Amino acid sequence: MASVKACELSDLTVDEAKRCVLDGVPIAVVLDSSGAVHAIGDTCTHGDISLSEGFVEDGALECWAHGSQFSLTTGKPLSLPAYEPVPVYSVDIVDGSIFIDPTVTKEI
Repeated sequence: MASVKACELSDLTVDEAKRCVLDGVPIAVVLDSSGAVHAIGDTCTHGDISLSEGFVEDGALECWAHGSQFSLTTGKPLSLPAYEPVPVYSVDIVDGSIFIDPTVTKEI
């Protein structure tokens, strides 16, 4: 499958996650303070909680319900109770639009 338009770059706020559902796959899209855009799975691996409702800090997205933090670059949990990573997706930005292929995860 080809990349799907997730949102506009202008839709993002620095260090806040935006939830996008692409072909049924929930993805959290984050513009970090350095200007990089990240896309990781939006469901906490500890519980069925949307990560995009959580907090972005120091390169991680924190689950608001249980406090697990996930690396924006690797998807790996940085704190318990989660111990399984979330998927990480490649991001392409074309003319201010963010494109993600929800069927292909990055190998980290």
